[in-house]
Amino acid sequence: MPARAPHRSRRPLAAAAVVVATAGALAAAALPGSASAHERHGGHHHPHAPSRYQDVQLLSFNDLHGNLEPPAGSSGRVTETQPDGTTKTIDAGGVEYLATHLRQARKGNPYSITAAGGDMVGASPLISGLFHDEPTIEALNKLDLDVTSVGNHEFDEGATELARLQNGGCHPTDGCYTDKRFKGADFPYLAANVLKEKTGKPLLKPYWVWKKNGVKVGFIGVTLEGTPDIVSAEGVKGLKFKDEVETINKYAKELQHQGVKSIVALIHEGGFPASASYNYDCDSPGAGDGISGPIVDIAKHVSPSVDALVTGHTHNAYVCSIDDPAGHPRMVTSAASFGRLYTDTTLTYDRKTGDIARTSVKSANRVVTRDVPKAPDMTRLITKWNALAAPIGDKAIGYISGDIGNTGTESPLGDLIADAQLAHGKTLDPGTDLALMNPGGIRAPLTYAAKAGEGDGVVTYAEAFTVQPFANTVNLQDFTGAQLVQALKEQVSGPNEAAPKVLQVSGGLTYTLDLTKSGADRVVAASVKLDGAPIDPAATYRVATNSFLAGGGDGFTTLGQGTNDLVGDDDLAALEQYLTANSSAGDPIAPPAADRITVLR
Repeated sequence: MPARAPHRSRRPLAAAAVVVATAGALAAAALPGSASAHERHGGHHHPHAPSRYQDVQLLSFNDLHGNLEPPAGSSGRVTETQPDGTTKTIDAGGVEYLATHLRQARKGNPYSITAAGGDMVGASPLISGLFHDEPTIEALNKLDLDVTSVGNHEFDEGATELARLQNGGCHPTDGCYTDKRFKGADFPYLAANVLKEKTGKPLLKPYWVWKKNGVKVGFIGVTLEGTPDIVSAEGVKGLKFKDEVETINKYAKELQHQGVKSIVALIHEGGFPASASYNYDCDSPGAGDGISGPIVDIAKHVSPSVDALVTGHTHNAYVCSIDDPAGHPRMVTSAASFGRLYTDTTLTYDRKTGDIARTSVKSANRVVTRDVPKAPDMTRLITKWNALAAPIGDKAIGYISGDIGNTGTESPLGDLIADAQLAHGKTLDPGTDLALMNPGGIRAPLTYAAKAGEGDGVVTYAEAFTVQPFANTVNLQDFTGAQLVQALKEQVSGPNEAAPKVLQVSGGLTYTLDLTKSGADRVVAASVKLDGAPIDPAATYRVATNSFLAGGGDGFTTLGQGTNDLVGDDDLAALEQYLTANSSAGDPIAPPAADRITVLR
């Protein structure tokens, strides 16, 4: 796709934008040989001669996951640390507000690029997921997104569907949803490390170059190498996922050979800051000291020719300086998830060298607050797709007496979903003993407050869809007791040791998780019991899981070794059936106590 002219006409906003001199611009002015601020920002001395240093604004976000409407509950809030050390939460997100914030941020910045770090679609709420994420692509087009990397969720429906999102056309099974043909993304999806097995060639473009008035910035996009471990086998069929660092370094060299010296990597892999506050200083006490996780090792090995890393996947917020292999600090950013934040980075471009003056790079995460005017074009888009979704989405399927959250080692919603899958399993085979649910498959909380006029405590199909949007089936398999205990140990060992994935368990299954220990020893094997009786290593247990876990997903290889398979309904249908059967307006479901796993810290 040819580079689009980045300076596009935009509908003026009612709210006046405040133009602030960026720290990057001030730092650039102090560089040896730099032009004065007056010259660099269009002074009258040489109106046709560009100055040596040019500030380029990079606006970025990641992990939108089709959240067009403001996310509900904790999924729609960010935490901010105050000057006195206390914290407060701020309601955030929604593309009507994101569009306004981005448009206001661009004012006064003719050299502005908007980029994203993957997972724009997939695991989406009903308004997008019901229509195979066409609404989100339309919204991203209106947001003037310039470029994005793929994430793992872009492969939820396979490579053919990803190509349709890029190139357009009606869905091969569901057809066209409106009288207009879906035109696809008018920005490039980059997938440098995703290769077709048959040809060894990249599935999509590996990189893209933004150009304006002689300024050139290259973007390389990769997703995490471990994508096949967290996506269904069908979604990655026929594809190979290569090492992130090797791939970025390969294409950084290629870009340099083409004369592109300013390079940004869009990486769908991330880290874990020591604080959940979006404005946490992860460079304290030293550069990058406050962040851990896969992105740290990647950042330390990506070629110094790459000037900044826009990351994602972990849904965390951070702006960090991590030293490159040459020992020079380099900006690494992530804007949480669901459109609650965006990152505003100033890249100072040196026209003489064609490179970024790295010492002047400044970056900060900004909150997508809901106290700004809604973007009218986004409101119209949401209204259009909500009208199409309403006949399905507005149906009441259950009732709750309070918020049922999805956070914590064991969450109330995790217990509820596991119970629902056990109940569904028993309709298929009355001998089903227990159910296990992966925490990453639970995408949002169930909130008590009415969301769209349906009434407090009412759970609609749309709300349940937002919680479980993957269309996984509920599968029954036989495991020995020894295999069951081994599966529990895989929560905190192997690929899950650094970032445990604690399975949510159905009622009757209890055990102790001792976080003072390390690796597999954190699961106290002797404590694993079913209905009060110790698990018998030699006995056979009938276990319900979703199809993702039944395929060994999320590093649970043992759960991929079950026998006597039986496939039931999809997991959303199981939840709907459970809510309908076990709640009413007069007798709602109370939030489960989340007391099945005893956690020692």
